Amino acid sequence: MTIGSGMLLLLLLPCCGSARAHNGDFTVRPTCKPGFSEEDYTALVSQNIMEGQKLLKVKFSACPGKNGIRYETNNLDFKVRTDGTIYAAHQVQIPLKQTMFMVTAWDHQTLERWETMVRLLVGEKSQHNGHKPQKGKKNSSTDLAPQPSDTLIPWRQPQNSNGLRRQKRDWVIPPINVPENSRGPFPQQLVRIRSDKDSEIHIRYSITGVGADQPPMEVFSIDPVSGRMYVTRPMDREERASYHLRAHAVDMNGNKVENPIDLYIYVIDMNDNRPEFINQVYNGSVDEGSKPGTYVMTVTANDADDSTTANGMVRYRIVTQTPQSPSQNMFTINSETGDIVTVAAGLDREKVQQYTVIVQATDMEGNLNYGLSNTATAIITVTDVNDNPPEFTASTYSGEVPENRVEVVVANLTVMDRDQPHSPNWNAVYRIISGDPSGHFTIRTDPVTNEGMVTVVKAVDYEMNRAFMLTVMVSNQAPLASGIQMSFQSTAGVTISVTDINEAPYFPTNHKLIRLEEGVSPGTALTTFSAVDPDRFMQQAVRYSKLSDPANWLNINATNGQITTAAVLDRESVYIKNNVYEATFLAADNGVPPATGTGSLQIYLIDINDNAPELLPKEAQICEKPNLNVINITAADADIDPNVGPFVFELPSVPSAVRKNWTITRLNGDYAQLSLRIMYLEAGVYDVPIVVTDSGNPPLYNTSIIKVKVCPCDENGDCTTIGAVAAAGLGTGAIIAILICIIILLTMVLLFVVWMKRREKERHTKQLLIDPEDDVRDNILKYDEEGGGEEDQDYDLSQLQQPETMDHVLNKAPGVRRVDERPIGAEPQYPIRPVIPHPGDIGDFINEGLRAADNDPTAPPYDSLLVFDYEGSGSTAGSVSSLNSSSSGDQDYDYLNDWGPRFKKLADMYGGGEED
Repeated sequence: MTIGSGMLLLLLLPCCGSARAHNGDFTVRPTCKPGFSEEDYTALVSQNIMEGQKLLKVKFSACPGKNGIRYETNNLDFKVRTDGTIYAAHQVQIPLKQTMFMVTAWDHQTLERWETMVRLLVGEKSQHNGHKPQKGKKNSSTDLAPQPSDTLIPWRQPQNSNGLRRQKRDWVIPPINVPENSRGPFPQQLVRIRSDKDSEIHIRYSITGVGADQPPMEVFSIDPVSGRMYVTRPMDREERASYHLRAHAVDMNGNKVENPIDLYIYVIDMNDNRPEFINQVYNGSVDEGSKPGTYVMTVTANDADDSTTANGMVRYRIVTQTPQSPSQNMFTINSETGDIVTVAAGLDREKVQQYTVIVQATDMEGNLNYGLSNTATAIITVTDVNDNPPEFTASTYSGEVPENRVEVVVANLTVMDRDQPHSPNWNAVYRIISGDPSGHFTIRTDPVTNEGMVTVVKAVDYEMNRAFMLTVMVSNQAPLASGIQMSFQSTAGVTISVTDINEAPYFPTNHKLIRLEEGVSPGTALTTFSAVDPDRFMQQAVRYSKLSDPANWLNINATNGQITTAAVLDRESVYIKNNVYEATFLAADNGVPPATGTGSLQIYLIDINDNAPELLPKEAQICEKPNLNVINITAADADIDPNVGPFVFELPSVPSAVRKNWTITRLNGDYAQLSLRIMYLEAGVYDVPIVVTDSGNPPLYNTSIIKVKVCPCDENGDCTTIGAVAAAGLGTGAIIAILICIIILLTMVLLFVVWMKRREKERHTKQLLIDPEDDVRDNILKYDEEGGGEEDQDYDLSQLQQPETMDHVLNKAPGVRRVDERPIGAEPQYPIRPVIPHPGDIGDFINEGLRAADNDPTAPPYDSLLVFDYEGSGSTAGSVSSLNSSSSGDQDYDYLNDWGPRFKKLADMYGGGEED
């Protein structure tokens, strides 16, 4: 086979089965033997290999069921992935021209192992025919165009002594190099492939792979007869750097004549891409005063060309610097890394705050004649450091402050600082060095103006200090930079004058406390409560007055402040709290304007025995018989110990009946018991005087009257109801009179009831016939006529009968009806009353109507009983007073038995039955 320019080709042999032609037919051997497709692999690489760079791929044919194949190498510089790809474990430099190592495949289940050899060859750079391309132009395609080479006859490996021979690849073809951006003409021949069997049979050649029959399609083509391979269009290395094709040789019948060979086509890089900066503008900073060699920032440019060649090797340089102060070369840049550093001293933010640097990146290793260039802008900000101490704008300051005033700004201190405003390097901090040992002043910093505000934090007294001489120092919030010393102008003096003001007089012993006995007479001098005027340098008088005297017990001398009593001081008064009486007084000077001060005087009153004891309770109740209950008595005294108990309880000798009927027993110092002395005392209310004496010196006594109610008691010792009435103050005669009145009243009630019953019986003995035609429907007519009775009047009593019809009423003409007649026309619908039998007697009729009306809550007013104005006797209608309503009936007088023995007779007389 004849080939052109050199590249190493790899022949991959199948492992699973083999095929052999017999008269144009193929017989397939079904056996399967696992192993590498090649005994050794060769690849063309550069001398410097980057970490992770792929080198080649070995192919291992595993029989079905063998899926756990793993790879390893005997060279630590290279590793194999699970798909057979060999890559560099780290950056490797291949010595001399080649390196070799072994790749092992092993089955982790059966531990069976297979090995193959890998050889890496270092490829040579293409020659440029002894001349360099012109600046700014790309290399001509004819410069690197491959020329057709001689035919390479495949060589065979000699046989071993044992009769076996090692199977090697049939063809060894060097790589094919194709320059990018070739100008043609196209198609352009790359290489010619020829088999040494073409003299015997006609052979057809073809290529497969990416760039031939796979996208991108038809980049490469081959003449099937001559084996000449062509490139059909310009190549772009940045689009694709290499192609892997496979060449095939078959006879006219399509039978394989030679094993396929691998063709590796490398696109030779041309300098057709400019370096591109990642950013067009870079921002960096550096402290002012930095030493030469201080790192500032890094700029980076990328070149799409091959970085292993000069086409992609970028170099940097600084083109311009603005401003060029204090030197035109303040910075330098590392040509390979793009690091910008300072190269000269003198960076001063107060002079130059920012530099603009134009940086140029050039490929071809920075060769300006042949390389392509691009530029970017680096903005370098000079950051501030505290290299300027603050300085006072004046050496002395002055101020004035009124005495007794706080939080007053008395002076403003101004400073100058050339560092960056509102930064820790500029913010001023003030400190008082001397002149204020008591800490009356502090200096606060104004955050806007940076001024120092001298402020009073502790009130000053004119009488103590009339002026202050302060020494203050100013510094920055941040410490000064190394090598910078404080300026002598960072210290200044402040003179502060104190002005005198009229101060209020004050009581030296405020809340003054004195002790005395209560009951002192009015006009008694108690104490002198005087005030002091702090204004020693002013001739002023102080006058006194009362501000608060709740009980109006005190007076104060307006000139000297002497306190006297205006009334008797009573410890038991409501104005006393915890034996202390408090009054407030006012002291005022005659200054302009006048000033006042207040003071409190507390008087502790010592108790004297000026209150007699009292007894509690004032009223009590006891049974008329002794030994059932007693009355507990308590003594109370408004005084305090020792003018209170123990108390002495006794009964007076006058009147004599007191000691005769009562006796008192002392339980302890505060309590006693009052009880009956005699066996029986008539019920009533008794005033029992008791004399109680305290233990004061001298002792006081008091006679208290206790109203005692004596009443009859039951077996439990409680007063009965009758006894309570008796004990209320009514005698036996009064009770009997009340009972007689009650009996008379009950008798009258009973007689009235008997009379009513007799009238009812008379009404039932008479019959009244009524003509139904003259019935007026429950209406009793009212007549204004009087006579001697029904027997001398010509009355038609048939009108009182119940009517059968209302036709004669409905036929009456309008305007002639009486006011007591039932209205005619539409009426509200009320519940229908129950139908009752037709009564023959008007009394029964009225009773039934009355009962129906009582049980009907919706009955209108005209359904009520009417009053009759005629009088007489012998009427068949009977007496209207004998009618009974639903609430009337016989009275049961048996409840009188519960009223006691005095009402038992009435119950027997009227509750036993009714008389005939």
